[in-house]
Formats: sequence, structure tokens, C-alpha cells
Amino acid sequence: MKGNPIKREIIINCEGLETRVAVLENGRLEEFMIEHPQEERMVGSIYKGRIQNLEDGLQAAFVDIGMSKNAFLHYWDMIPEDAARLAAEEEGLSRSMPRNKRFSPQEIAKKFPVGSEIVVQVTKGPISTKGPRVSASLSIPGRYLVMLPGTTLRGVSRKIEDAKERQRLKHILDRLPSPEGVGLIVRTAGEGARGVSFARDMRSLLQIWEQLQSGIRDRRAPVCLYQEPDVVERVVRDWVTEDVDRIVIDSTERFQQVKDLASQISRRVKSRIQLYDGSSPLFEHFNIERQIEDAFQRKVVLKSGGYIVIDETEALIAIDVNTGRHKGGTTQEDVILQVNLEAVDEVARQLRLRNVGGIVVLDLIDMKQKKNRNTVYKALRQVLSRDKARTNVLPISSLGLLEMTRQRVEEGILSSRYMDCPYCRGRGSVKSPLCMSIEIQRRATAIWNTHRKSDPGLQLQITVHPTILERLRKEDEQILVDLQSRFESQLGFRADPTRHLEDFTIRNGVSGEVYYSSVPLAAGEAADTRTAATARKGQEEKGRA
Repeated sequence: MKGNPIKREIIINCEGLETRVAVLENGRLEEFMIEHPQEERMVGSIYKGRIQNLEDGLQAAFVDIGMSKNAFLHYWDMIPEDAARLAAEEEGLSRSMPRNKRFSPQEIAKKFPVGSEIVVQVTKGPISTKGPRVSASLSIPGRYLVMLPGTTLRGVSRKIEDAKERQRLKHILDRLPSPEGVGLIVRTAGEGARGVSFARDMRSLLQIWEQLQSGIRDRRAPVCLYQEPDVVERVVRDWVTEDVDRIVIDSTERFQQVKDLASQISRRVKSRIQLYDGSSPLFEHFNIERQIEDAFQRKVVLKSGGYIVIDETEALIAIDVNTGRHKGGTTQEDVILQVNLEAVDEVARQLRLRNVGGIVVLDLIDMKQKKNRNTVYKALRQVLSRDKARTNVLPISSLGLLEMTRQRVEEGILSSRYMDCPYCRGRGSVKSPLCMSIEIQRRATAIWNTHRKSDPGLQLQITVHPTILERLRKEDEQILVDLQSRFESQLGFRADPTRHLEDFTIRNGVSGEVYYSSVPLAAGEAADTRTAATARKGQEEKGRA
């Protein structure tokens, strides 16, 4: 693309179980999306549901939309006219639109009794144990327009700032035929587009609206009336513009589909679509695989030598900024400013790549000068402006913390790519050999104290992981010898490489009876234990006789 130093490429990898899309700018990964074709696309889909119950304490209704969990619907999202205001704000129509009257629980119960049907759109997919969140506002996006059924709103996205262009778009909007009670918003992509493109987009949206009306009228709840297109179609609709230099796809079938979709946008864009037929995997050819692995590490190194550490918790995302090996700048304050500026740029990128949201707390390196703090704050807001998710950033606090929120509509990329480690059980760490040695000695002492009268000289056999056994033999040998002398007994150890580092079992060294096990016993072990205990009890009774 002439006159633009940024080379922008869209790389699409299509496989049976997964479709991936990467957006590169000068070879650097800036956007990343994953979709699994076998999973239902929920966010943006429209359902005809049935109200299951009303919870006045939560100010919400639970709606059956045919999923395993009922959808959550706020009372203030149940009135289309009121909910449409929020949808319009998301598209940047207006900064302050008048709020409609809020309805009391009694009025909600009268308007939407339990068992009644309601048409809703999923605004937030199921996350963890929570079901999807829905709204009665229907927002149907096209290439250049967004249709808002249930409202009369019409306007141009405020992200289009040129006054002449806004006026031109308003004239085009006024000439577009639309059904009564259906609002329209011109999307940012509409800037510079011809009137015929808007007319074509409008016809497509009207077809969807007619299908929706037919489903609302004829189909029984719960049922899906409209489903958002798959990730490939959405990328062409939302990302493909004149400034894209190349679109590369490795599926012959999807290649033709993308060309057909792109031809509706521009002939020049259509000519930039390429089918990849190289021998190496597509993402490896463009060095995307390595960038993905680097991007999802806990520690992300910055170009200057500084680094950020990202920790995702249940409540928030904590990001720590460190200077690391950074040596640039003339003064310490300059160094800190440079690292912080580079860090906020990378943080904005990481939030997009990981598709995470909620509360984000950024622990910046302390800056003494207020102008530097303002510079970093403005820099973060600037780089977040390209994010399609809504964000809200607060000024840097006196503690050097920058707090922000990012819209979260579905599970993050990490959740779809990784599972909790079954070894550390999601903690990210395991007990040290020293800690395990102390725990084993403490448990063995308790067993000896319990059985010292009934079984003097009790021998214990302890099964542990080889790493723990190495610690016991090399560093704690004298302590164990002293322990044996104290109780006038013997300790035996056996290594089991299949065990978890934190798991160990203590048995009677003679009968095999299990005194303690940190893991559930197998059926055979349990039977052996009962047999050993029964035999021991019989011997004791025989001795007493």
C-alpha cells in the first residue's frame, strides 16, 4: 500500500478442529483469533427464549435459550428501547443518550411473567461456571452499517471525526430505506465508502431481519433465530479494508469464499487474496507459531531489555513492569519513562492477543515527574483506541498503579489453549523437597506415637517420589537416624517415579497395612489393607486367648 510504512497482512489457517486468524503489522503479531468449528458460536447470536424465573434481589431474569445453563438478563436490558441505548454507545453513536424509565420489579413481573417468551441476543458468552449474558437489544452488524431493531436511532460513529465526511454519511443514511422501528448506525468502516456499498449492505441486513421476524412469529422457544458468521466471515467483514496489503489462506474451499466476500468490498482487495500451497505449515512460514508461544508466556520480554509479568487471577489481571537489562536513556527517570512507554504498548497488545478482560491493574515503575505519568497514561489510551473491546482507563495513582477495565465477552485464548496443570493443580508451583521431608517426618512421628503401645518397634515403609527420596538420603539422613533411635524402630523408603512430588504413602513394613496415603487408594490396595488389618486383629485375639 503506497504511502503507508506499515505492511498489514491477514493470515488464515483452516483445519478440521480449529480455525486461526492472525493479523500481522510489519511481521509482528497484533491480533489473534481462534475458533473451533464444532463449538456453537454464541456471542452475537439471537435466541427466542423463555423466562424461567425473576430474581428481584439480583434485578435480573434467567432465560432458557436451549443451553445447559440459563442465560442471565438484567432488568434494565429487558426493554429494547433502553437496551438499544447501550448498544448505540458501544458503536460510538453518542456519548450521552437519554435513559428511559427504569421499571420496578412489579412492572417487570407484569410485562414479563415467568413462562413468557422473549427475544434476546447474547452479549457475553458462558465463562467458567457462569451462563451466558443476554440483552433484549438486537444489534445486527453489517460491513458498513449496524441495524438496531426496536429503536429509531440513526447516526454516525463518533470515531469518524471529519465533519464533511460525517455530513456526507448522514445524507446517505437518510436516503436508505429501512423498516419502521429499526435504527441504523454507520460503522467506522463506512468512512469513504460509496452510497452503492451502503445500499448493498442494507439489502443484506434486511434479509436477515426478515428471517428473524419469520422465526419470532413461527418458531417455538427456546430456539436460535440468528447466528453470527464464523471467524473467517467476521474477519472479512470487520478487518478487511483498503490498507490490507495481503490476505493469505491455506484452504482451497475457504479461499474462494473469501474472494467472493472480498469482491463485495473492493476489486483491489480481491486481487490481494492468495492461496498458500507451501510445504511448511502456514503459521510457521510466517513465523507466527513462535510469536504465539512467546506472547502467552507469563514473562514477556520487551525490545529494550525490560519485561512485564502477567498474572491472571479470579478477581483481576495483575501486570508488573520491570526495567530488567534496559540500559538506554541519559538519566534514571528517562530509563523508567522509556520502559513504561514500551510496557503499556505491549500490555495493550497482550490484552488483545489473549482476549482477556475485567479489571486490569498495571504496576508501573515509579515516575517522579507528573508530566511523565501523564505521558504514559495518554500513551496507553492511544494504543487502546484500536481495541474493538470497550476499555476504561483511570489516571496513574499515587502508588504508581494504573487501573483499567476491558470488556470481556467470552473465555480468553489461554482458556481454549491450555488447561490447569494436573501436576500442580493450577497453582503454578509444587511443594519443595524440604517441605515434603518435614511433612513426612511429622506424619511418621504421629503414627509412631499412635501405635507405640500396641506395636512397639513398629517398622514403617514410606513410598515417595525419587526427588524427595534423594533429599531424604543426602541432606536429612542424620535427622532420620535420630528419629529411628528415638522411637527404637526402623524406617524404610521406596521410590516411585510415577508419583506426584507431593504424594507419599506410609505402610506397616511387615503387614503392609496403610497408615497414611495422600492419594486415594486403588481398589486392590484397599482390599489388601483390610486383609492385613483383619489378619493383625486375628493374631492379637489369638494372643490374648
